[in-house]
Amino acid sequence: MEVTSTVDGPRAVVTASGELDVATAPQLRAYLHKLVDNGASTLVVDLSDVGFLDSTTLGVLISVHKRLAETAGVVELVIPHARLLRIFQITGLDLVFTIHSSLAGAAAQ
Repeated sequence: MEVTSTVDGPRAVVTASGELDVATAPQLRAYLHKLVDNGASTLVVDLSDVGFLDSTTLGVLISVHKRLAETAGVVELVIPHARLLRIFQITGLDLVFTIHSSLAGAAAQ
């Protein structure tokens, strides 16, 4: 897994790549929480280059969502691939997160 970000005021765009699983979820959690600790109130997590994610990763995204929701912040996701989107649909998380099909679509919000 590799994670990078760009920060523009309270908005941070986080790009993840590789596999997001039980082995890499703690690193992702720490990365996202650090952005929140540093003042980000909107996180756009780009999963375009993620080949696999598991339930541990879903837990990380939910925990960050809950933390930001306490202060009216949001987590938005970029998921262009049907195979990953299906995971969010099956779990009902497509009703929790705003999901964009492209980073350009997320930027337009």
